[in-house]
Amino acid sequence: MALIYITLFKSASKNTFGDWRLNFDFCTMYTLKKSLGQHFLHDEQMCKKIVAQLTVKPPMNVLEVGPGGGAITKYLLELEGVNYKAIEIDTEKVDYLNKTYPSIQGKIITQDILKAEMPFDDHFSVIGNFPYNISSPILFKVLEWEPFTDEVIGMFQKEVALRVAAGPGSKTYGILSVLMQAFFKVEFLLEVHENCFIPPPKVKSGVLRFTNLGNPHNINDKRKFMIIVKAAFNQRRKTLRNALKSVMPPAILEDKIMEKRAEQLAVSDFVALYERYFNEQK
Repeated sequence: MALIYITLFKSASKNTFGDWRLNFDFCTMYTLKKSLGQHFLHDEQMCKKIVAQLTVKPPMNVLEVGPGGGAITKYLLELEGVNYKAIEIDTEKVDYLNKTYPSIQGKIITQDILKAEMPFDDHFSVIGNFPYNISSPILFKVLEWEPFTDEVIGMFQKEVALRVAAGPGSKTYGILSVLMQAFFKVEFLLEVHENCFIPPPKVKSGVLRFTNLGNPHNINDKRKFMIIVKAAFNQRRKTLRNALKSVMPPAILEDKIMEKRAEQLAVSDFVALYERYFNEQK
């Protein structure tokens, strides 16, 4: 898509729904739909830079989430030893991709990423310019697939990216910070200026890398761990004793750590609370 924008892009216009129609010298190819949170990259150097962040170890499986107009897709399709698939809910973009990149035919899953089954039977990596309106739910999907997800390279609103990468003691440290860092090494890689997109978003963007750590804390009941973390941060101004009283057994609520607030706890502290919970149930 970036190359097409640079060589053929002529003008853009909005319809009454706030969608952008991209007009080219030879045809009108597709609409950028506001309802799907679509902001497509048109800076070719940035597209190459994002793809370069992917750790390529052939043979490997790669899933692109939301390829849209194919800004990074064409570079992913060029990677040798990569079994590529994409998930794209917008049928207009699927038709465009199939016509523009013949080698992608048969590799696109036309479905909502949040409802999708795991795309491969073996380990895989994920990459994508994630739609901003569902970027956090996509990370919960990644957590669902975590045992098989080796790496994620994802673009987010910069504010969201910094929040996910934040450490304890920060006001931006929260639920996704703890959940993602419990299973992945999280790195902030790149800032992406709003002018790299069509239409330009009102915020800057950031690219994160998530490297699977192989469940280092041996969290076997991910659902319970999530419940504890969510409960702690849902009332982040309160001490853990108050925030977790509906979740944790009374004996644990007497622990000294319960005098702290959620943002003061490291990931290892949350893991310790999770382990205490299961030990108390025995």
